[in-house]
Amino acid sequence: MGFVARGIFWCALYTGVILSPLFFLLAGPVPAGSGFLWDLSAACGFIAAAIMATMFALTARFKRPVAPFGIDLVYYFHRLIALVALFFLLAHPLLLLAADPRLLLFVRPRSSPYHLEAGIAAFACFIAVMLTSLWRRRLNIGYDTWRKLHALLSVLAMVLTVVHIQGVGHYVDTAASSLLWSAILSGCLVTILYVRLFKPLRLLARPYRVVSIVGEAGRAWTLTLRPDRHAGVSFLPGQFAWLTLWSSPFSMTEHPFSLSSSAESADIGFTIKELGDFTSGISRVQPGQLAFVDAPYGAFSIDRLPAPGYVFVAGGIGIAPLMSMLRTMADRRDRRPVLLFYAYNTREEMTFREQLEELRGRLDLDIVYVLKRPPNRWQGETGLLREEVFRRHLSEMHDGFEFLVCGPVAMIAAVEQALHRLGVPMRSIHTELFELV
Repeated sequence: MGFVARGIFWCALYTGVILSPLFFLLAGPVPAGSGFLWDLSAACGFIAAAIMATMFALTARFKRPVAPFGIDLVYYFHRLIALVALFFLLAHPLLLLAADPRLLLFVRPRSSPYHLEAGIAAFACFIAVMLTSLWRRRLNIGYDTWRKLHALLSVLAMVLTVVHIQGVGHYVDTAASSLLWSAILSGCLVTILYVRLFKPLRLLARPYRVVSIVGEAGRAWTLTLRPDRHAGVSFLPGQFAWLTLWSSPFSMTEHPFSLSSSAESADIGFTIKELGDFTSGISRVQPGQLAFVDAPYGAFSIDRLPAPGYVFVAGGIGIAPLMSMLRTMADRRDRRPVLLFYAYNTREEMTFREQLEELRGRLDLDIVYVLKRPPNRWQGETGLLREEVFRRHLSEMHDGFEFLVCGPVAMIAAVEQALHRLGVPMRSIHTELFELV
């Protein structure tokens, strides 16, 4: 089964899970005294609850379901579908109040029915999840702290939601519907056990050792790891992994980084820029140190995009996955042409500048450097990756090439628009999103 067919299958399955509670609402007995607004409110509540339940699976990094899409796209969908869930979650009580405003009288501290209090508490937990996720940096919440808080609030929200649904009883008072919600809650708990217990145990049995830590230009460091008494992991050039240092896989302190090494090498390498939180201490890593790697992930790879040639576009440390592709092509003696646009603030800060020049001799590689602050007598491109820059260097020979873009979100959006205006089909433009959360 190809990637497209698998993608359709998983999308259909996801949609089926989301809509499954509605089947019991429509097929089951209708409670006495219900009306259109009551039914619509229940439907909105069921959809919100089902979406909340699927969020555990979306972030569990199950490799088969995410393979057709790439995990960065799955995480992006996770954010968007959370907003959809919020819409249905808000609609649920508002429709009830529209049907009967007297229901507001039941909302009294310490005297409300337990299922109503559970619903209010679940709503509060979900809002807290949303606010701490969307405004994590604004609230100055560290990544590791946020992950633990996010997991705790999500579990509480789901458990309280099921308590609310079962306590209300309407539309779910049949054995089949009760079994459905028990299965949904059990699925969430099994997913949590897989992520927090079984996967860490597997990673613990397949450790890596730091071979070297090398400083690069642009306040970046290349960390090379070697499998410790196991065969290691195979990956596609351009993919990424979750890396754990200074702790065990159970600690919830893993961080995603692109692999910058060749896919043909047994050792794996990450090139990480010092940007804050975890990365600010990357220079303190010592050779021989233990590490754990959950890999591989991502659909951003030339191996998934066969073409007569490629156009790479990198901004800042976004060069890392593209470097993996170039190194892999060199090791494979792949002579397909590559045109690389590489934007950075200054020439001195450019990560991999010397290595890229060396790769010119091993590949059919042209490089267009774009500097925001160029040195004196600089003859190359300056400023930002604008449409005019691409217009000057792209030609008919690049028709049919695949375009791979990696860098800051704002740069990716600008590059996509520029390439599209130049007539590059959107299906030929592939991006890697850095900010998963």
